[in-house]
Amino acid sequence: MRARTAALVAAAVPATVAAAAAVLEAGHWQLYADRHRIHLTPVARRSCPDCRGAGGWWTGGPFPEMEACDCWATRRELRIRLLPFPAWPDEPPF
Repeated sequence: MRARTAALVAAAVPATVAAAAAVLEAGHWQLYADRHRIHLTPVARRSCPDCRGAGGWWTGGPFPEMEACDCWATRRELRIRLLPFPAWPDEPPF
């Protein structure tokens, strides 16, 4: 029974990872994960008629700035904290 359960879990994990990657790709999200946080950030859509996947455009003038496209700039970033960051010591160790 345990060997069968382990085989099912071993088969389910790659399928789950592939499904999660497909959902992130379809929703135009970029995933970053480490032991302290999971961070999802929106990315520009290649099918956007305004920026064509570049994420924005440069405005003219003496001081040009990049204006972000609404296909990703108005979407929220999602952060999930997992472990707290260790406190920075006030004094050196030696």
